[in-house]
Parts: sequence; structure tokens; C-alpha cells
Amino acid sequence: MKALVTGIGGFVGPYLSEYLTSNKYEVYGTYYNEINEDCNVESTFVDMTDLEQVEDVISKINPDIIFHLAGQSSAAISWKNPQSTFNANVIGTINLLESVRMYCPETRVVLIGSSEEYGIVFDYENPIDENQELRAVNPYSVSKITQENLAKVYIKGYELDIVLTRSFNHTGPRQSTTFVLPEFVSRIVEMKSRNTNHSLLVGNLDAERDFSHIYDVVSAYEVIGRNGKTGEVYNVGSGESYKISELLEYILNKVEFEVEINLDQSRMRPSENPRIVCDNSKLRSLGWELKYDIFYSIDRIFEYYLNSGDEKERGEMINSIYHRY
Repeated sequence: MKALVTGIGGFVGPYLSEYLTSNKYEVYGTYYNEINEDCNVESTFVDMTDLEQVEDVISKINPDIIFHLAGQSSAAISWKNPQSTFNANVIGTINLLESVRMYCPETRVVLIGSSEEYGIVFDYENPIDENQELRAVNPYSVSKITQENLAKVYIKGYELDIVLTRSFNHTGPRQSTTFVLPEFVSRIVEMKSRNTNHSLLVGNLDAERDFSHIYDVVSAYEVIGRNGKTGEVYNVGSGESYKISELLEYILNKVEFEVEINLDQSRMRPSENPRIVCDNSKLRSLGWELKYDIFYSIDRIFEYYLNSGDEKERGEMINSIYHRY
């Protein structure tokens, strides 16, 4: 089975390519920014907003399945750069689907969406399944809903084989510090290692989110690609939610110094869900099982940052921070 992973240079890409390779897929990738050093498959630079570049790679590889990870993945960034968000997520997807239509119309495409598409969710609606109303509240969620609508057009109008996800929060080592848990951990490790100011700026700590470990997410994508039904959307999430404050407390309990917590209004989103929980029963019906919890994920993120310094620094940090393992 020949698989193409677009956006392989991002956070999810190397994990997905490693998982696919371990399951006997022949994996290729495209990247836009620098290729991740942990990615060990043949990869090509492609600007997904350039149709000729997308056509070239699709026609040459002729994959059996495409996992479309490429795009702008941050709701927060979309408020600052809505135009680039739409270019990456909408124009890039059009170019991909057009290229598949022209060169390999039998190829299965897995389009990666987001739980942000659900927008504001009332607590009585939790846990939310795939029939939940979509209520976009930021440019990123609008772009992902548009991506879904494009998929419906290409399925009905051109009979393409497309399956879709709405992925909830996921995390793990090597994730960008623009995301909340890697930011907390990296800042706290930095405070200890460099004896910097023990003050942490935070956004809304009362928000309650459904987090999954990246290993569970990539296994879900493979199962959806293999067993999912054309045109169907599958939630990808753990089915459990935690307040950000609870997760921050877990992080702070791993260190032996006081950290001053300060609210930063610039980190507050114009609109945000107080609580969102995934109903993943449809995904589980495909044969997928959750294996890791959020606290395992936080431990692994800590491990990643602890191992990023020099040997002496690591030893000192492990003695003071690593005591809970």
C-alpha cells in the first residue's frame, strides 16, 4: 500500500509516517517548511497553494491513499492571519482534490478536520458526536468546515473516495509551543534549568478540553483510512476532558519550586468553549482503541524537554523535576 502524507514536516507527520511504515505501508511525504529531522521517508517540498507543484507530486507518486495533514492548524493563529489560513486549508485542499481527480481518481483521501468546527458547544450537548451542529467561531474553524464541504462536492460530483476526521486536541513530544501543554512544560523546564523568573503567563485555565496522545491519533488515522466509509466523518478524541487548570497543576506538582501564575489577556480567545468532550463511539466501531491518557502525554513531553539540554544540565534537572517517574 503506497501512502502519501502531506504536511509531513509538521507535528503529526513524522509520527504518522513512522506508524504507517511499521504497518508495511510504502510512505512518501510533502513538506513546506523545513523537514522534521525525525522524518525518515522520501519527502518533497510542495507549496500546496501551487497547483502545478501538487499535480507534479501526485502524478509521480500515484498513491493508493493520501493523508492530508498539510495546512494551518492553529485557531489562535487564524485570528491573526485569516488569509493565510484560508489559502493553506482551502486552496491547498482544492489543489489536492483536483490533482487526485485528474491523475489518480481511485485514490482514497483522508482529510483531517478539527473539533473547532463544532464551535460553541452547550454543556448538555457533551459528549458530542458527528451529528452535532457545526457553529464556526473563528477563521480556522470556517476553513475546516469549508474543507469538508469541498469534500462532499468531490464525492458527489466526481465520485472521489474521501473520508474525514474531526480531530480533538492532541499532544506529545515535539509539538510546537504555540500549543498549551508543550508551552507550559517548556517554560517550566526553562525556569529550572536557567534559573529565570518563575512567572508563567496563561490564558483561560477554566476551559475543559479532550486531549489525546499523538500515538492514539495516528493509529486512528490509519484505521479510518483502512476501514472508514466514503463520505463519513469520524471524531478523533479520547472521550475524556480535563480543565487546563488541572493539567497545569499536574505539571507544577512535578517541580520543586513555586511558579507565579499570571493571566495574560492577549492569550484569551474572542470566543471559546467552556467544555468540549468527544464521543468517539463511531471511531471505535472501526476497531480503534484508546491506549494512552493525557498524563502519560505530559510525562513524555517533560521527558522530551528534560533530554534537550547538555548532560550536566539534564542530570541536575532530572534530580529536581523527574522525581515523579
